[in-house]
Amino acid sequence: MRRLSFARSLLLSTLLLTSLAAAQAANPITLLPLDSRPATSSLPANIAGLLSSEVRLPPVVLLGTAQQGADNAALHAWLEAQPTDGPLVVSLDALAYGGLVQSRKSPISAEEALARLAPLRDRAAQQPIYAFITLPRNPDATDRPRNLAVARQMVAWAREGIFKELHITWDDALPGSPAPQEGAELAQDAPDNVRVYPGADEVLGSLVARALAPDTAALKVVYSDPAKADAVIKYEGIPLSQSVLLHAQAVGLTLAADGERPPLTLFVYNGGDTRQAAVRISSLLRSGKVAVADVNAVNQGNSKLWKDLSTLRRPANLASLAAWGTPGNNIGTALSHAKIVLSGADPVRQDALLAREYANDVIYSTQLRPAIRKAVPEESLGQPPADQKVKALAQPDFPLKLGRRYSLSDATFPWGRSFEWQFELQPEPTP
Repeated sequence: MRRLSFARSLLLSTLLLTSLAAAQAANPITLLPLDSRPATSSLPANIAGLLSSEVRLPPVVLLGTAQQGADNAALHAWLEAQPTDGPLVVSLDALAYGGLVQSRKSPISAEEALARLAPLRDRAAQQPIYAFITLPRNPDATDRPRNLAVARQMVAWAREGIFKELHITWDDALPGSPAPQEGAELAQDAPDNVRVYPGADEVLGSLVARALAPDTAALKVVYSDPAKADAVIKYEGIPLSQSVLLHAQAVGLTLAADGERPPLTLFVYNGGDTRQAAVRISSLLRSGKVAVADVNAVNQGNSKLWKDLSTLRRPANLASLAAWGTPGNNIGTALSHAKIVLSGADPVRQDALLAREYANDVIYSTQLRPAIRKAVPEESLGQPPADQKVKALAQPDFPLKLGRRYSLSDATFPWGRSFEWQFELQPEPTP
């Protein structure tokens, strides 16, 4: 009887894995990121890879940096060489201006920007296009009327059906930024396939979730400090609760009604006792999948919260975690990753992605980055001696244990600054 049960269990597992592999093979997707930063390129590609075994991503040398925008002709040539099966998720800023930094300062006219985007109109007849464009941050933008005119024309394209979905997001809206008001104006007469909300770096991942996991699902939201949930948050220009709602809608999630038991809970850490927060997350995990967005500080996870969660051995059980950027970055990343998980993510890749998120958002942001800034001159980052020093500083924090153990095999600084790193985790052999 036990042998029969084991055989049946093995058969079911094999069938499940075979079905998952077939589903992944049937989900090719093409991504054209905002720029070459890991958060805007490799992270959304990893999220897509949870469901797709064929994620097409441009070589990093084709993408923009802080100093040099992407070459429009080279990006279009790469895109033209890609098959049209599966969706295309594309940053319009990358094609029009060369990247996020360049979208703020590019001297080109609205007409020139639209001419660079024009080939997408023909491609739309061959594959569904999920696109996004940003309203630039203030005061960096040198030609806001130009950016707004291009965004307004993209709304018109969405109304024509050129885009399956268009997201317009505002970048780093500090007090006084006109971007939230510009977004509200664009949203007034926008068609149903246009969404407007705060963010930038996380939006490619949000559209990946829309493209690969299109079914709507319900979401419960829990705040560590409910009294502050309606406070206007830094870089958003709107209340935290409204930002959560807009990001949930952006990935295809609806807020659950009272008494409903949804398949996913988003726990938003926005301050308060970290131990109580960790215990609450642990309790929520007993009844379903939980994503954690740590938004109490910008660009930095809360070390006490994650230490408490690690003591409870909970990070490996999460659907997703995010603490690397602005509140919008973190909410959007956590929800897009979790939305993919609801559709049946590959378990090995899921564990690897959680490890990557923990290594970057917790270990790097709370511990390594401050140590690096003390030990290594900023201007030397990106050079081999500095990279070796960084790997030496990181070694005490590895191997990292989630479902598997991961060692740090590489660490570089592609943009030559300590704000972000590019790193590789190597899973250790299973005993």
